[in-house]
Amino acid sequence: MIALTLAEITAAVGGDLRVAGEDSAETVVDGLVDTDSRSMVSGSIFVAKPGAETDGHRFVGPAVEAGAVLAIVEHVVDVPVSQIVVPDAVAALADLAREVVGRVRARGDLRIIGITGSNGKTTTKNFLARILQDEGETVAPVKSYNNEVGAPVTMLRVTESTRYLVSEFGAAGPGSIAHLAGLVEPDVAVVLMVGMAHAGGFGGIEATAKAKSELVSAARVPGTAVLNVDDPRVSAMQEIATARGLNVVGFGQSSAAAVRASDITVSAAGTSCTIEVADQRLPLRLQVLGAHHVTNALAAIAAALVLGVAPAEAVARLETVEIAERWRMQPLGNDRVRIINDAYNASPDSMAAALRTLAQISGPDERTVAVLGAMSELGESAGEEHDRIGLLAVRLNIRRIVVVGPEARRLYLAAVGEGSWDSEAVHLPDQDAAFEYLRGELRDGDRVLVKSSNSVGLRHLGDRLGELFS
Repeated sequence: MIALTLAEITAAVGGDLRVAGEDSAETVVDGLVDTDSRSMVSGSIFVAKPGAETDGHRFVGPAVEAGAVLAIVEHVVDVPVSQIVVPDAVAALADLAREVVGRVRARGDLRIIGITGSNGKTTTKNFLARILQDEGETVAPVKSYNNEVGAPVTMLRVTESTRYLVSEFGAAGPGSIAHLAGLVEPDVAVVLMVGMAHAGGFGGIEATAKAKSELVSAARVPGTAVLNVDDPRVSAMQEIATARGLNVVGFGQSSAAAVRASDITVSAAGTSCTIEVADQRLPLRLQVLGAHHVTNALAAIAAALVLGVAPAEAVARLETVEIAERWRMQPLGNDRVRIINDAYNASPDSMAAALRTLAQISGPDERTVAVLGAMSELGESAGEEHDRIGLLAVRLNIRRIVVVGPEARRLYLAAVGEGSWDSEAVHLPDQDAAFEYLRGELRDGDRVLVKSSNSVGLRHLGDRLGELFS
């Protein structure tokens, strides 16, 4: 974080300063800001966030022991450290992020990019950060820091020398993207797709589309909306953009896209295509598995183009990216048994894309094995969407379908109903049972996909399998 006095921080968050030791209102703090006491280092600021399972106020002491010099709290804690008392710690975190980013933007050439979409946010964020880091100091979220805590924590990592801030915005509900993006007003708003992910929490896909469009409505004017023209719900956001005076850059495979992809091929070595932009045709060879990642690469190239990065430079930098992110199409195992751990999250769209990738990268002498768990937050569509994935797995000729957990039983039943019987499809109660089954079932030449929503936790099963066959 940039250097601020305790008085300036107190004013930014609207709190009540209680100094301790030799501190005063003019004491300067410039350390990292976080809600996790385990992340504290010397000079840090700890935000004591109340939680459903535990209360951050319990960890003020450990945070101070780890190096925190200031705590933002909702009530005074009996720990010898300066504290700013606020009504709402999470709101204070957002207020501080707004203040810090606003000051940096006012002083220099900071450019802010916001990314949202039902799928692909984290991969696109990583792709774009890789492109931009060669242009100047770039701050981007770790993992999927895209909620009311993670997004402000990322924003607070900017310094006076930061040139690019890449923010990833997830939608917890209507208005959440508007709130988070409103903290920084991105210069570039990237919308990837509108799918069924989290649709249950929004009341349907049209409500999801409206929530994603909040990023376009929050973008800074003049600015640019980078939109997926292959998705009609995203393409429709051009009306919002033009009405607000934003430029629009489209990406996709459509002829209407300014940044296009063609000749897409997928193999076990990665994903290749041709990028067409500004009368150029550039071969792109991603090491990342899956045709769906071409869309994410196009979005990153388009955003970088808006920021002045030459397409050829963007393509060359993308080719150095080895994996999208841990637990996202992550190759594990060995040449005999290859594991693809893609179980950080799952929606109907990403589940289908992962299954198609498994089918595409497997040779005629290789057996495909899909280890699948439930897709969460689908609301009334959950049963139908699990049915659809079960049918798709059979129609793609996935040779072994291993369904894990009671919530995914309908997927198993759909696969059996479509003709996957005689042990081609099995249903197991939990990860341990699945691990024991797979340890005895997997053999040389198997290509294994592990896929589920984050809450199901199959990513840990994927790691165990990767270790078993390393």
